[in-house]
Amino acid sequence: MIPLTGVEEQTNIVHISVRPLVEYVFSGGSIDSGFRTASAMHEGTRIHQQVQRMYREGDQKEVYLKTEIPFDGIIYHIEGRCDGLIETDEGLTIDEIKSVSSGLDTLEGGRTVHWAQAETYAYIVAKDHGLASIGVQLTYVDAKTGEERRFKRVRTIAELTDFITDVIRRYAPYAVLRMNNVRRRDESIRALPFPFPVYREGQRKLAGSVYGAILEKRKLLAKAPTGTGKTMSTLFPSVKAIGEGLLGQIFYLTARTITRTAAEQALELMQEKGLRLQAVTITAKEKICFQEETVCTKEACPYADGYYDRINDAVLDILESETIMTRQVLERYARKHRVCPFEFSLDTAYAVDAVICDYNYVFDPRVSLKRLPEEQKRRTVLLVDEAHNLVDRGREMFSAGIEKAGFLQIKRDYKQQNRAVSQAADAVNKYFIELKKACGEERTLVSQEAPGELASLLEVFAAEAERELAAGSGEHQLLLDVYFAAQNFIRTSKLYDERYVTYAEVLRGDVMIRMFCLDPSHLLAQAEKGYRSTVFFSATLTPLSYYRDMLGADADDYAVSIPSPFKREQLEVQIHPLSTRYRDRERTREALADLLHGLVSGKRGNYMAFFPSYQYLQSVYEVFAAKYPEVRTIVQGPGMAEEERERFLSAFQADNTETLAGFAVLGGIFSEGIDLQGDRLIGVAVVGVGLPQLGLERNLIRDHFNREGKSGYDYAYVLPGMNKVLQAGGRLIRSEQDTGVLMLIDDRFTHPHYRALLPEEWRS
Repeated sequence: MIPLTGVEEQTNIVHISVRPLVEYVFSGGSIDSGFRTASAMHEGTRIHQQVQRMYREGDQKEVYLKTEIPFDGIIYHIEGRCDGLIETDEGLTIDEIKSVSSGLDTLEGGRTVHWAQAETYAYIVAKDHGLASIGVQLTYVDAKTGEERRFKRVRTIAELTDFITDVIRRYAPYAVLRMNNVRRRDESIRALPFPFPVYREGQRKLAGSVYGAILEKRKLLAKAPTGTGKTMSTLFPSVKAIGEGLLGQIFYLTARTITRTAAEQALELMQEKGLRLQAVTITAKEKICFQEETVCTKEACPYADGYYDRINDAVLDILESETIMTRQVLERYARKHRVCPFEFSLDTAYAVDAVICDYNYVFDPRVSLKRLPEEQKRRTVLLVDEAHNLVDRGREMFSAGIEKAGFLQIKRDYKQQNRAVSQAADAVNKYFIELKKACGEERTLVSQEAPGELASLLEVFAAEAERELAAGSGEHQLLLDVYFAAQNFIRTSKLYDERYVTYAEVLRGDVMIRMFCLDPSHLLAQAEKGYRSTVFFSATLTPLSYYRDMLGADADDYAVSIPSPFKREQLEVQIHPLSTRYRDRERTREALADLLHGLVSGKRGNYMAFFPSYQYLQSVYEVFAAKYPEVRTIVQGPGMAEEERERFLSAFQADNTETLAGFAVLGGIFSEGIDLQGDRLIGVAVVGVGLPQLGLERNLIRDHFNREGKSGYDYAYVLPGMNKVLQAGGRLIRSEQDTGVLMLIDDRFTHPHYRALLPEEWRS
């Protein structure tokens, strides 16, 4: 299910590319967790070039084609690029090239959607050249062996005209629906007021900066303190830009579920003021899956079996009836039409005006929305919420690791079942055996070089595994998991440059190798390429120079820093120079417990203390609970389920009759994104300066940036740590009416370097 690329309201013109058009009308089968596209992603370019090299002089490759077809008062502007336009003894022939991994014997004369794509190109060429007939050819290439098989037919212009007319007829209901929705949307945007009576201080400046960045096609880094109203300040001008024709779509990207909810609420508030804009929220597959186990095959899941037979009706239904498509709305329609809710949300995302989703769907090469047409991207803004999180998330998305154990097990499991798979796994296992020896007594090995030999072995393994998986016989969960890990490793190896390092570790008898992205800025910038504008915003983009560097912004991109909208007297800041360094924690934990008791004893209400680790939290909590049993406490635990998180937050009620002291972790789920306004939270203690734990990866980051002439220790430890401090402290003052006490506990808060990283209102 793919949308139109664009709509021109005044002239009733629909723009659509050939492939999305025929996929909408002809795609069939069942979803298989992305497995269907892996071969095309990794082998397509090479295979196309292999076939095109055999073309004769005069044959053309990658030919751009376009045409216009009127139908029921609408003009359909169709364009695409055919793989080959070749001369044969019978005349011109369209050549459409496809790679397959499941073997050429499964083709049975060529697939319907591929014929449809080729015949659409054939119609355009025959029409443009005044041909009575034209040849149509599908060239399939086995991704493993390189063997080729061709299917040919000849089509008259009359047959092709009937064919394309039928395609447009079947596509038209969707196009008309989208056109009507766009008209209704734009009319509502033109009449839309700012949804609050007045702008908060700084809010108009932020909104104006966002609109300016969209207008000028620039990136914007916006530091806007808690309480500015960042969600509305970024969404409202973006919505207005859609109404002005500058944008066609908004992607609101977040790192946490709670900030996705804030974006939904902002759109709902604008909807109450008359906005008629369609938005979808994408929820992770594991969370939204209807099955007990997330196995995306037609045999295991009734929502996957026949998915493409039902998805068009499902998308048409939801687009006709809904505007803000939350998880609950999507689940309701997914059950109604018996389609996978996750794939349903992805297919719907291509057809709506706003998409609320995790960073992954734009930045992560494993799961990004790759079918988004370039024309659509050029009319899309990326709003990156809590953008400080994207630095480490980017490192993770562009890194890849793989372990030995899975290959050893596959070697054994497939020895009789599939010898080629077993041998390919054995070759990788032998590589790991040698790697383990190279790690020596230190059990660690670091290299600046990409593991090219391993990547080559994994390519062989992936090809064999893909053929076995495509055969669809037996239970292959381990093979599937290792296959995807191998594909990610191969993909990442092609990104490897001077911003990477490779390290291997021997862990509890297993061996792991990892290509670690030290500096994600270049790849983040590449992922943003093609979009009209990107807006990075957060309360804690401090210092801006660091985030400009790490998020891939150029010197001529925009930056804005909004002052706090709150009065200084709303916040009392106390700094207590008690050492919380690891070596001093045992010695100072009783004094720390006393400090926390002093905080919560000042006034009856709700308080939260944030610690740099669960272990440290538990150590101090034991002392606090033993010395002050009269104080009601609640403690964050590791790996809390969603219901446990909700119970934790619901304990912080404004009408509590006794003091509540919450113990939580810096950088955790309660230290950013939560909104406990008024008396729900009147005091916060931040214990320590938040430095990440000393470790191999952080030291590798430090060393890399030292070599780059920057402060490696700051980049690896200080700035990420202080960001956690700022986020935790930002939980306290959330509105113009809030007041509270912020206690910063660590002697480093008195040092000039750390003090300079605190907000101005915390330093007075």
